[in-house]
Amino acid sequence: MSYVDGFLLAVPKSKLNAYRRIALRAGRIWREHGALEYRECAGDDLKVSMGVSFTRVARLKPGETALFSWIVYRSRAHRDRVNAKVMKDPRIRKITTEPMPFDMKRMAYGGFKVLVDL
Repeated sequence: MSYVDGFLLAVPKSKLNAYRRIALRAGRIWREHGALEYRECAGDDLKVSMGVSFTRVARLKPGETALFSWIVYRSRAHRDRVNAKVMKDPRIRKITTEPMPFDMKRMAYGGFKVLVDL
């Protein structure tokens, strides 16, 4: 089964284009180093009546939206190999030294084993 790194973060709507530019650059790097998929999704329908909304989990402030993102790998070992290559890539180092268009302290991240893959 595949392995997924997942992310949830709050991004000011006014900075979505800047975030998208960074994500495009980063995504290309992850894919070049072997990631199977790279997805970045901006919140669109976040007013839900069941469960806990992404709005609440991401502690969104007025003018922000939630970003739900994931990267797919063949396995956890594959993820570890790909991420090691990505972190050594000078293009990622350049991106990570730029000011981020979101608050890194409010980003949620984790690695997940895929249970169902249809």
